[in-house]
Amino acid sequence: MISSYGQEFPPIERFAPKDYNADDQNWSISQGTDENIYVSNNKGLLEYNGARWNLYTTTNQSIIRSVAVINDLVYTGSYMDFGFWKRDNFGKLIYESISQNLNEGLVEDEEFWSIIPYGEFVLFQSLDRIYIYNTSKKSFRIIESSSSITKAFRVDETIYFQEVDRGIFKIENGKSVLISDDVLFKQEYIVNIFNNNDKLLIQSRESGFYEYDDIGLKKWNIPSNLLLSSVSVYNSIRLRNGNFILGTISNGVIMLDANGKLLFQMNKNSGLSNNTVLSAFQDITGNIWMGLDNGINVLNLNSPYRVYIDNQGYLGTVYASEKTSKNLYLGTNQGLFYRPINSSEKFKLIPNTEGQVWFLKQINGTLFCGHDKGSFEIKDNKAIEISGEEGTWIIKPIEGMPNLLIKGNYNGLSVIEKSSEGKWRLRNIVEGFDISSRYFEFVKGSEILVSHEYKGVYKLKLDDNFLNVVSSKKLTVDKGIGSSIINYKGNILYAYEDGIFLYDDKTEGFKKEEFFTSFFTSSNYISGKLIYDKQKDKLWSFNKNQLIFLETGKLTEKPVINTIDLPNDLRKSKPGFENILSLDKDSYLLGTTDGYLVIDTDKLSVKEHTISINSASYSMLQQDVQPLDIFTEPILNNKQNNLNFTYSVSDFVKLSPSLYQYRLVGIYEYWSDWSPKSNVLFENLPHGDYSFEVRAKVGTNMSSNIATFKFTIEKPLYLKPLAIFIYLLLFIVITSIIQYINRLYYRRQKKSLLSAKEKEFEIKELENQRQIMEFKNKSLQQDIDNKNRELGLSTMTLIRKNEFLGALKKELNALEKGKELDRIIKIIDRNINNTEDWKFFEEAFNNADKDFLKKIKKKHTVLTPNDLKLCAYLRLNLSSKEIAPLLNISHRSVEVKRYRLRKKMELPHEASLTNYILEI
Repeated sequence: MISSYGQEFPPIERFAPKDYNADDQNWSISQGTDENIYVSNNKGLLEYNGARWNLYTTTNQSIIRSVAVINDLVYTGSYMDFGFWKRDNFGKLIYESISQNLNEGLVEDEEFWSIIPYGEFVLFQSLDRIYIYNTSKKSFRIIESSSSITKAFRVDETIYFQEVDRGIFKIENGKSVLISDDVLFKQEYIVNIFNNNDKLLIQSRESGFYEYDDIGLKKWNIPSNLLLSSVSVYNSIRLRNGNFILGTISNGVIMLDANGKLLFQMNKNSGLSNNTVLSAFQDITGNIWMGLDNGINVLNLNSPYRVYIDNQGYLGTVYASEKTSKNLYLGTNQGLFYRPINSSEKFKLIPNTEGQVWFLKQINGTLFCGHDKGSFEIKDNKAIEISGEEGTWIIKPIEGMPNLLIKGNYNGLSVIEKSSEGKWRLRNIVEGFDISSRYFEFVKGSEILVSHEYKGVYKLKLDDNFLNVVSSKKLTVDKGIGSSIINYKGNILYAYEDGIFLYDDKTEGFKKEEFFTSFFTSSNYISGKLIYDKQKDKLWSFNKNQLIFLETGKLTEKPVINTIDLPNDLRKSKPGFENILSLDKDSYLLGTTDGYLVIDTDKLSVKEHTISINSASYSMLQQDVQPLDIFTEPILNNKQNNLNFTYSVSDFVKLSPSLYQYRLVGIYEYWSDWSPKSNVLFENLPHGDYSFEVRAKVGTNMSSNIATFKFTIEKPLYLKPLAIFIYLLLFIVITSIIQYINRLYYRRQKKSLLSAKEKEFEIKELENQRQIMEFKNKSLQQDIDNKNRELGLSTMTLIRKNEFLGALKKELNALEKGKELDRIIKIIDRNINNTEDWKFFEEAFNNADKDFLKKIKKKHTVLTPNDLKLCAYLRLNLSSKEIAPLLNISHRSVEVKRYRLRKKMELPHEASLTNYILEI
């Protein structure tokens, strides 16, 4: 990162304002055996596990001023309280106050600013007292103070503290003992005390370091005294290698070596989130954690990377770099810059080079610069123009022609030459080819391969003087964005998304090479740029997640592939324009979009990492999340089937990202894709036994373990054994009922069939009876018809007889009367009015028309026997003329009788007497 000195710094991770609850004052930092980081904060206690921050607060939600992890317990001191936090089975920290056990009360408004472990004791220091807590006996001893205690320190096996206006004390036999009342200790705040060559090295806030021994107090003579006298130091720590980290009030952080020499100073301008450093802590991997007035920063001191970030936009994007014996040069989109080797001076712009620099290379001792405005020779940090052709991509020597160089330009190729005066100048533009020539390589003699990422690869044959293109041929090879072509140990390599291809001059074709193949995938591809470092014999390639370099094997001819886990989004290289420069044996400079990275490959190491499941929880639909005991194998009911897991690996190196992969054995047997996300939610899981497994990789290094959490989701109530027993019982009962119903049904069916058959038989019988009745009725009808015929015949016989007798009587009456004649007439009268004839007729009539006479007599009671006779004759539909002889009366008399009969029956005038009688 860039400061006013242009210095390169270790990478820094910033948890800055509004991030992870770390946007307030952070007073103290410690680390647990689980490698988690704990920070005392204005909001409470912060815990960071490498993936996320958790915030814990006490019951009174006061500011926590101090924190120290001792034997897996996180001790904290706050306003009017101190105690410890311990982790429950759900992975959460639970607070337990110790100060409540004091026999005497705390001082009013007392706050605890530091916590010091000492064997089985823990010391809590406030501005008024020091409380010595015996962890085994759970008892206290109190060191009183007559003035304010600024700070307490542990140096080897001794506890020291400063009292304002009194001096430096130490604790012996549970009591305070004054060791020095020097005026310095009375007037200045002491920041820290260290052991340095059997002397006490005492650091003051305003005037730097002092050495103290039995002889007395003297200033520590170090090169950085002038700097320390100009800053106000709030806190300091000594690193395990003897170096010092000083946190200042307004000047950021300062690092000194063991002899007091300034190594670097960082402030907000050079990368810190804030210039006020309230606390500092070195974790077990050597990272420096800094609690700031507004944020938390982590400085990766042991990182193989050093970062130069152009926060001020002075340099811009670095496209090319080169070094000479004196200077380091950077070609950027804003010009060509330089500064002396191994210097922290600010880079200077070489005049007349403003604009885009594409190329920078020493060729035969001369430094050439390819620029958007043309090409330059860099001499004595001045740019001497060689040619003003627009856009020089690259410059290469021509074999066997030391005074000639060939350039690739925006519009083709050109040749520059060295004059007899030693000056380089444009000799000619190569005619016959005007395509942009960013990448080209010699095949042999004057044959050249030119690669264009949008148009493909061309093979050019130039004349012997490199004046004209004799022939041009486009080769059959796929073109690709970011493609490049390079000469590697005499072989022409062409690289793009599908891999690296080797050119065969005999076939004028390309054959795919196997090395790097696994890295050239669509998901990992970002650039086909290849760079060959002849000095170190390394072939560099760049993909999405790594830097890759190929080098010759030491014990075998087979090349060795090495990877540097540095994703592109962290290294910030311009895709397709990557550049890397060898600085010394194991150090390389990589240009970025905002400066550069320095990579020390000798410091690249593999650290073993372990992954942990931090918490597990479950929830039901529309219900709150409930934690799970991560140390057991819980059994959840069927509706508790939404499971959430959080996990992490403790790695705090900014440029080494952590990725996670998980699977849920029991439903998902395959591993998920790698992801930086450190939690996962499974919803609506079916019942069964599950094993959640998660693993991590830091860079390409896999975690040494797979974290596992087993759990069971019970079957729903309707699938449990009791339910199944009930189902079986119900099945048996229902089956029995169904069988019973079936038996009833078939019984009813049988009964119904029998009834139907019986009805059928009855119907058939009735049908038979009906037929019999029909036969009987036909027979009866025939009898009736016969009787009617007989009745008709008898009636007609009577009529004829009476007519005959009437005619005979009429003839006899015409004769002279006498006794004999009268006797004959009387005989005739007796025969005409013979009652026997009527009885015979009545019997026959009743047989033919049963009960008619009874019905009409019942209906008309006033009718006389003669009336009934008339009705009978009318029933036979006889006319008055036919009735007259039967009644032995005249036709006129019959009409009269008929009239009288109508009157008796009270028939209306319009009604027919005959029809009425027929209808009865």
